[in-house]
Amino acid sequence: MENTVKVLLPLPLGDAYDYRVPEGMAVVPGHFVIVPLGKRETVGVVWGTGTGDVAPEKLRDVIAVLPALPMADAMRRFVDWVSAYTLMPAGAVLRMAMSVPSALEAPKTELVYRPAAPTEDTALKLTAARRRVLEQLKDGPAMAAAELAHLAGVGTSVVKSMASVGLLVAEERIVRRSFPQPDGLHDGPTLSAAQKIAADSLVEKVKAHAFSATLLDGVPGAGKTEVYFEAVAACLAAGRQVLVLLPEIALTAQWLRRFEDRFGALPSPWHSGLTSLERRETWRAIAEGRVGVVVGARSALFLPFANLGLIVVDEEHDSSFKQDEGVVYNARDMAVVRARLASAPIVLASATPSLESVVNVKTGRYGEVHLPGRHGGHRLATLSAIDLRREAPSRGRWLSPPVVEAMKKTLAAGEQTLLYLNRRGYAPITLCRACGSGLECPQCSAWLVEHRFRRTLVCHHCGYTEPPAQTCRHCGAVDQFVACGPGVERLAEEALELFPEARLELFTSDSLMNRDEASAAVERMEKGEIDILIGTQMAAKGHHFPNLTLVAVIDADLGLNGGDLRAAERTFQLLYQVAGRAGRDGRPGRALIQTHNPDHPVMQALVSGDRDRFVEVELHDRSLAGMPPYGRLASLIISGPDPVAVDNVCAALARQAPQQEGVTILGPSVAPLALLRGRHRRRFLLKAGRETAVQPLLHAWLEKIGLPGSVRLQVDVDPYSFL
Repeated sequence: MENTVKVLLPLPLGDAYDYRVPEGMAVVPGHFVIVPLGKRETVGVVWGTGTGDVAPEKLRDVIAVLPALPMADAMRRFVDWVSAYTLMPAGAVLRMAMSVPSALEAPKTELVYRPAAPTEDTALKLTAARRRVLEQLKDGPAMAAAELAHLAGVGTSVVKSMASVGLLVAEERIVRRSFPQPDGLHDGPTLSAAQKIAADSLVEKVKAHAFSATLLDGVPGAGKTEVYFEAVAACLAAGRQVLVLLPEIALTAQWLRRFEDRFGALPSPWHSGLTSLERRETWRAIAEGRVGVVVGARSALFLPFANLGLIVVDEEHDSSFKQDEGVVYNARDMAVVRARLASAPIVLASATPSLESVVNVKTGRYGEVHLPGRHGGHRLATLSAIDLRREAPSRGRWLSPPVVEAMKKTLAAGEQTLLYLNRRGYAPITLCRACGSGLECPQCSAWLVEHRFRRTLVCHHCGYTEPPAQTCRHCGAVDQFVACGPGVERLAEEALELFPEARLELFTSDSLMNRDEASAAVERMEKGEIDILIGTQMAAKGHHFPNLTLVAVIDADLGLNGGDLRAAERTFQLLYQVAGRAGRDGRPGRALIQTHNPDHPVMQALVSGDRDRFVEVELHDRSLAGMPPYGRLASLIISGPDPVAVDNVCAALARQAPQQEGVTILGPSVAPLALLRGRHRRRFLLKAGRETAVQPLLHAWLEKIGLPGSVRLQVDVDPYSFL
């Protein structure tokens, strides 16, 4: 009987393929192997015993087993779980777990030299140079020729000649990059009583070495990071690995410094800015257990940990953990699954937990530790709503009189201000005065945003750019364009005009192009070299600026528009977080929120500081509507360059839509973002009760539909975006 195995390939394929194992080749599940595929060879992972469904004459042989550690059983089950949940082919998920193919190749080796056994051969003269070489190797490790020659003060020819006459022995050694090793026994700061109770609870879960999920809920400035650092320390002390997921790896400068102070060494980062060599070395070191702590964005979830003992998801509520392209998944939720499969605890930290996590605590699925007050007894910033209907900025301005007055006082006191507006560029819309037409992206149903400082118009959805227009393409009018609405650049222009002596900086993804520039800006803010910081969402996350005492939100209503299911929740989280940047170091902090809807429940909750009341009301409304976290949603996005072909697919889907009690199909409808990158988009939304598994429904529905080659269908289980 043929010895066959299933091999899963990192391609958008749903099934593994059977291959024959040649006689004499040892293959086990998890092995990375080279197999033929058509006329080429590719790398895959042995997924189990072959199905036996392929006729022997059609079977092809496994070509070779790669010299990499096998993929762990827990990781293979994780790939299968993510595939089943997201309805994406297992091969597409596997590709994320094999993101560094070069790490599977044989590691590089080097020749190193050690002393040979003593000999009586008098012909082997020990010159002064040779003695110096032997002295360097005395009681030390073997060394490469160049290193040894440098230390001994000789040429490499001396080292090689000593090996040729038998004074040294040359041997091959695998080249391994050394990684900093954070010390779990390094002294930490003195925790407050509340922090100590919370930390002890997390440490106990780490010591139990079993799956548990805990929500670490604490107000901004409560010291949540120091609390989960204690769990990290316990995990390191136990010799296990830690994964920390952060929403914005580019903004981790302060976090990294705190980590280094706490553990005496930096963690190993995982982000898109690493070089190919760094990615290969880090991936392999994680697989071999030589890296203690990894900090990264959502892709770090698919790294090959050898001995994972703890996962931390910081800012667990943040929507950037949701990946909307390729394999559509929420890294926060998948992290819980990864922890369960690894029998490891997971900590979800936030000052504004997601409603999903709140309900999981209520139902007992998650534990909870709570930090109700700021560390050191500092008070939270006071929040005030400014009713723009009564205290409107003057014409052509965006800063209301109360905000301007507060900025004057803050500057006079030598303190810092953060102006928050989650809108990049100079103006969101550019209109022609003559005909009223706006400048639109030719590839998307979206406005082109003026970036005046870069003298360009940009589509924020597809990245299309063009120079500022002079002539209207609709009516031919010349020099009639006018910028409408504010972006951060326009706000900076106004602030500079009002406070010409102030040191002002923008804190956006346009002005800070990489991690180093973001870190440098954070450092200037910490040192007090900036008086007014104008930022987008980047400025709202996790920063600790001791001298920042005033936060002004310019357009608090921005996130409430659009009818998004999570609009209120997301707006509350964002504004609560950004207000929490003020007054973190003992100085009284103040947050002013400009709004046209001061009576909106979100604004009322912010001003009253009654977060729990807002959460209860929002949960009540979701429960009545059967919406998440009390119901399930899945969206289908059908897109293609030909709107007729897209509509035909939608019609076929509508005819085959599931008919089941408790399940509602909404659509097809034209997506709010009807055209994206030249593709016309339509949407369906499946809504079901919490007790209904939507994946089997979707499977049964979609397998009846054939797609033309030009039409794509994307499934998004638990959607966050409704554009």
